[in-house]
Amino acid sequence: MNFGEALAILKQGGSVSREGWNGKGMYLYFVPANNYAAQTEIAKKRFGDSVPYEAYIALKTVQNTVIPWLASQADLLAEDWKTVE
Repeated sequence: MNFGEALAILKQGGSVSREGWNGKGMYLYFVPANNYAAQTEIAKKRFGDSVPYEAYIALKTVQNTVIPWLASQADLLAEDWKTVE
């Protein structure tokens, strides 16, 4: 599938990955806007106890951690997206 189709799945609460990714177990999922407890002094100074964040797409990495995903041109134009269970 293409990225437009993959994005629709993400927005519905699913996860997607690419056949072309080299890392095993990597996938994307959608994180809706929300708040998290301030973890640093600078965050507490700027926002108080709760830091608001906007919606984003998260990447579950090979190292079993999560980071915000930044799409590459290759990812956006790829036709090898698949759903992940």
